[in-house]
Amino acid sequence: MAFNLSWACVIIGCTFDSLGRISNISDVYPPLWKESPDKFSDYKVENGKYIINVWNYLERLGTYKILLNKTGKYFENFLVNPTLDPFSLADPTQRADCGHESGDHLCISVDSWWADLNYYLSAIPFLAVVDSDIMGISSDNVTFLPPSEDQMNFCYNVSSCYSSFPDTMKKWNKFYQVTLYSSNFDDLLKYLWVAHVSSLKVAYKKFHNRLQHYSKQEAEFESSRALFVDYLAPPLFPSALIRTYELQKGLPTQMLVSGNKAPFISDFTGFQNTVLLGLNFLHKLWHVGSVVVVHRLSCSMARVIFLDQGSNLGPLHWQADS
Repeated sequence: MAFNLSWACVIIGCTFDSLGRISNISDVYPPLWKESPDKFSDYKVENGKYIINVWNYLERLGTYKILLNKTGKYFENFLVNPTLDPFSLADPTQRADCGHESGDHLCISVDSWWADLNYYLSAIPFLAVVDSDIMGISSDNVTFLPPSEDQMNFCYNVSSCYSSFPDTMKKWNKFYQVTLYSSNFDDLLKYLWVAHVSSLKVAYKKFHNRLQHYSKQEAEFESSRALFVDYLAPPLFPSALIRTYELQKGLPTQMLVSGNKAPFISDFTGFQNTVLLGLNFLHKLWHVGSVVVVHRLSCSMARVIFLDQGSNLGPLHWQADS
């Protein structure tokens, strides 16, 4: 079994009473959530430092859980949460059994485009919150293990991340500092998306070549979905746990292969085919330079998805130029 992880790391959203729309809240969390570490002492310790293997599914997932446990008190009525992601973190090249059922199913492959983007949306925010003093430990007490290859594409502790990605680390640190003194939802959302987009831009640039490991259809979908998320930032889309869960229902649950063409993919639901068709159209508009249209279409697509799922989306804070 190839497991899935959020690539949005930690996001802030709706109030706790919205959880009533889900009969079993555990359904919206990633697989093996309960089995993952929930405190630093669950990790290996060497020379006084916590050693985290973020290329193991459970250990990376544990960083989310610890972040939630340590930051929950700062958000009061806001729900801080990890989100689901329907894409495999397994090796797409098939050269290794990393992440595949036949091999190490808890392995996260460095060759996976989604896994690498997720690293920048989990590792960097996690180390930034460690540096913010919210965690209650010294900033030099946490170290991530490197992958088996391409080690130079990643950072592994607070100091190396500041050295390699100073602007992105500062943005995440600023977001966490804002949570300490502001309870204004719009403020939190604004700083969250600024940091989120900063991480994405770094990751896009570094790992675009990973798309060659996928079919043309899957590579185009991945680019389209990333574009969709990019354009949800300007309207400050409140991607809360329940809302993101509903949004993900419209996304493919398996890798696209040659011959897959929306809206005629028999293995997908009608809703998934419709969403995929919309994402493809969004990508084409972006290529011809229709930026304002892409902004508005992204916002409209999100609203349609939530209305289709029976959710009250509420107001989106549109900020793009008219």
